[in-house]
Amino acid sequence: MQLSVIILNYNVRYFLEQCVLSVQRALEGIDGEIIVVDNNSSDDSCAMMRSRFPNVKLIENNDNLGFPKGNNLGVAEAKGEYICILNPDTVVAEDTFSKVLQFVKSSKVNQSELGIVGCKLVDGTGTFLPESKRGVPTPWVAFTKIFGLYKMFPKSHYFNKYYAQHLTDSQTGEVDILVGAFMVLKRDLYLEVGGFDENCFMYSDDIDLSYMVQQLGRKNYYFADTTIIHYKGESTVRDGTYMKRFREAMQFFYKKHFKKSVFFDVMMQVGSFVFALLKKKQQKVEGRKIDEYVVFTKETLKLNLTKETTYFADFDTYKGNVGGNVEFVFDVDSFSFQQCIAYMEQHKAKNSTFKNFLKDGRYLIGSNNSNDRGQIILL
Repeated sequence: MQLSVIILNYNVRYFLEQCVLSVQRALEGIDGEIIVVDNNSSDDSCAMMRSRFPNVKLIENNDNLGFPKGNNLGVAEAKGEYICILNPDTVVAEDTFSKVLQFVKSSKVNQSELGIVGCKLVDGTGTFLPESKRGVPTPWVAFTKIFGLYKMFPKSHYFNKYYAQHLTDSQTGEVDILVGAFMVLKRDLYLEVGGFDENCFMYSDDIDLSYMVQQLGRKNYYFADTTIIHYKGESTVRDGTYMKRFREAMQFFYKKHFKKSVFFDVMMQVGSFVFALLKKKQQKVEGRKIDEYVVFTKETLKLNLTKETTYFADFDTYKGNVGGNVEFVFDVDSFSFQQCIAYMEQHKAKNSTFKNFLKDGRYLIGSNNSNDRGQIILL
């Protein structure tokens, strides 16, 4: 088997449904499998999986075991030569897995040196997520992030490491750290480093895994030729518990990999605390006024939305609005996820938001801000 896709779920039933649907499409023509691990969700995630995707392997945990252990359980059941660690609040394009597998087997990489491969991530508005590619968050690198020096001096070698700014978002190349929302690597390599460290509940696990792979002399790559959506804010509520676990996670990483010193400890504690505060401040749940809905569908749909709604059978027919806030709705039975993602990237704007329509579930799904919880509109 070529590829096993591991999806760890916790209380994001609708996002999980959309994610698995996109993965199924992306695995067409590939010898692959999907493994969903549920961390004791209180919603009907498991019931939905059994009903909607009966052929997908489902592991139901009786407790929330955290990100590392949950994924390790999934990998233990995997049969693929390669594994993909994938968040449930993602949407992969139909070409994602085929292109990544082609890249990892190409002459562009040395197979004996290949580590983890990540790809281009955008949020629910089509905006590039800079954490798609990062550097090791040493105290200095963390300092440049916390105080915004990476924005002030983006081309400086001394300040641009946090988000690996030596590469643009459209350049494929070697990076230090990849985000745990999407990671592809050989299963044997994952097992060689021991998988995700279960002493870390969450938040620094992807940094730790990327760094451990590097310590083996392997090279991690950011692959820019395919794009996926990571709604991001849906997976985690940035509350007091988040701040506590974030600080603990950063402390775990630094203590595990770097020499202990007073200066380092102070930098780590202040830096992780300030960063967590900034993340909490960014979390904002607010309504957005919609002036018009534009629905792209090849079907005869009547969605009964609350504002003026116009239907188009293809993307080129719509010539743009003259003003106001537009919510674009994609019928994912009429268009590929790849087409929808490309449209989002090309037409992202302050007055534009995007939702996908899943006909089988009769709902709209998406997110208007990468720091917000996602939005589900049941129809």
